[in-house]
Amino acid sequence: MTSTVDPISLPQRAASNDTEIDREALANLLVEIARNVDPDYRARLDGVPTADPRMETLRQLLVGREISELSRVTHLLDEPEQLASAVGGVLPSAAARAPHAQLGEALAPAVERAVQRSIQKSPRTLTDILYPVFLPAIRKSIGEKIDQTFQSLNETLRHIFTWHGLKWRLEAWRTGASFSEVVLKHSLVYRVEHVFLINRNSGLLIAHVTADNATSEDPQLISSMLSAIQDFVKDSFNEKEQSGLDTIRFGELRLWSEVGPFATLVAVIRGNPPEELHEIFRDVLLRIHDECSQALEQFDGDSSQLVGVETLLQTCVELKQEDSNQGFPWLVVAAVLLVLIPAGGWFLLSWQSGQRWQAYVSRLSTQPGIIVAEQKVRDGQFYIAGLRDPLAADPQALLSGTQVDPARVHSQWQFYQSLEPEFVLKRLTASLAPPDSVRLSIVNDRIVAEGEAPDTWIDRARAAARQLSAGGPVFDISKVRDVSPEARAAEHWQTYVSRLEAQPGIIVAQQRARGGHFYISGLRDPQAADPQALLSGTGVDPARVHSQWQFYQSLDPKFVLKRLVASLAPPKSVRLMTIQDRIVAVGEAPAAWINRARVASQQLSADGLSLDISELRESTPQELTHLRDAIQAVDIFFDSGKAVPGPEQLPVLDKLANQLKELAKDAREAGVTAQFMLTGHSDATGRETAKVSISAARAETVRALLKKRGVDPELLLVRGAGTFEPAEAEDSRTGSSANRRVSVTVNFH
Repeated sequence: MTSTVDPISLPQRAASNDTEIDREALANLLVEIARNVDPDYRARLDGVPTADPRMETLRQLLVGREISELSRVTHLLDEPEQLASAVGGVLPSAAARAPHAQLGEALAPAVERAVQRSIQKSPRTLTDILYPVFLPAIRKSIGEKIDQTFQSLNETLRHIFTWHGLKWRLEAWRTGASFSEVVLKHSLVYRVEHVFLINRNSGLLIAHVTADNATSEDPQLISSMLSAIQDFVKDSFNEKEQSGLDTIRFGELRLWSEVGPFATLVAVIRGNPPEELHEIFRDVLLRIHDECSQALEQFDGDSSQLVGVETLLQTCVELKQEDSNQGFPWLVVAAVLLVLIPAGGWFLLSWQSGQRWQAYVSRLSTQPGIIVAEQKVRDGQFYIAGLRDPLAADPQALLSGTQVDPARVHSQWQFYQSLEPEFVLKRLTASLAPPDSVRLSIVNDRIVAEGEAPDTWIDRARAAARQLSAGGPVFDISKVRDVSPEARAAEHWQTYVSRLEAQPGIIVAQQRARGGHFYISGLRDPQAADPQALLSGTGVDPARVHSQWQFYQSLDPKFVLKRLVASLAPPKSVRLMTIQDRIVAVGEAPAAWINRARVASQQLSADGLSLDISELRESTPQELTHLRDAIQAVDIFFDSGKAVPGPEQLPVLDKLANQLKELAKDAREAGVTAQFMLTGHSDATGRETAKVSISAARAETVRALLKKRGVDPELLLVRGAGTFEPAEAEDSRTGSSANRRVSVTVNFH
């Protein structure tokens, strides 16, 4: 019995969920397969039956999605680039969700190997990273260690041979400490009297502690002065922001400063403190920053959040070291006397003999023509060797009067020709045999020949001069005149050429004599002297002179000055003058003329000349005058004894800062520079020195506050006037309060 297999038709509806099987389609397929199955179907086929499409459809329904996913994963694993991209997409989130301990243990070996290979490949990279961090700390640590070493060495050497030194050496042996530590323990006398904690940004005093029986002034005033000194040094010498003054010494007082991120610790020490105190102060400052870091960073004058700071600072003022008596080093004196007494006689005899010999050697060394190359004393005998010119003095004759036994002197001299002018003069006189009309003499270590001589002798003298120029003194024969008429004419011509070369605005490019005629050419400024007029008085026949001059503009200052006056036409209020090869313009002129002068100055600077217009003053524009008067009418007032203005002055400071910035900008646009002088004033209360100090501190405080508000600090100058420039009389009702102020003065350059 045969069955007819009907084709299976699957529904086209997609499953409701990608992860589920279409149950309805699967049920219909199974029913169709069961209905059409024939048990004898396989047996009746002679060959391999063809694939049943219904089985393939069933496989796709059951495991089709898994097969597709497996194929995709297999393809992903076979492609390294796609696998790396897939892993990179999930690696950040996986690392973020992983436990930190496990992740660190897993990554540590790989990171260590990568860092090690990077350092081996390029060690300079790690050096460049660590250099800015470690170098300042290393430099400061080494400097402190060197100071500690020298301090310990000085104190040890000072007490090593005293009775106290012997007692302290016994104490060092008994306690096991080093001798230098025991010496420093007993010898350094000091006391920490004051400790200030100052805010780095505002310069305000955070806390202050004082030792018992220590005198002090207003701590807020001292804090302001210290901050002003720090700002002055930084602004004057372009120091870095994190650096500062380390030590200030005044008599017995020392000010040691330690700088932190938000605050600076300043200790006032009387006496000679050990260098180890730096480390103690640094540890206290570090503890303060660890415990109160946020409060220090946000400090605005309120110390209520910094209650425990004074307790930490109190530990610093408790540091001190009492004085100890020092004995006279009798042991050293006795030991020195025992050594010197037996050796005194022998040393005296040896010293006298050596002094006589050295006197003889010094006499030889000062003799011209004698060079001492070696001298020594051995076994009571004296040995000397060197070079000697045959014309020099006899060394054996110089022994007389020195009390040196000639029998004990052994000398060895090599002959040479000295280049001393007196010896060279003798040899020249013997070889050249100058005529009676020529005189040879020594002038300033030069051999000079003067007079008249035939050209044959002059040629011989010229050859001798060339030989001497190799290392001997100069043999000058320029003053020997040739007696021939041609030579006299040439001499007159050279006189005329020299006169021309000395004239400003004339450049001699070429000159020669030929056939009894003279030819000269060069450059001449139209304002220079007339070359033809300079011929008079030289003895040169004008008819035999042929000249050719090209006109040019000389860079001589007096010629340039004439041309500048003609081209610039300066106003009557401006005066041009020549000062030390510089042309200087002085006076007052409009901005347009100053700009023309500036252009001319730039053109002249390219030629190597200088037109100085720095002393020219420009008429101040009207808009700058109004703003200047408004600024100069502003005063910043202070409470009595205070160097920081009260909160009511902050709006005045804000307005003043805006006016200063506006005036500086308008001045630059007008071609001038505005500078502002901040003058501090005080009332008549207190000592005169304190009044001057607080007035300067007030000016420095206003400068710092204006700088904080954006005013260029290069434009701000400060000075303290004390009570010498009062705004009102002190006996008036408002005199004291009106005189505690900072005034502003505007200057244009």
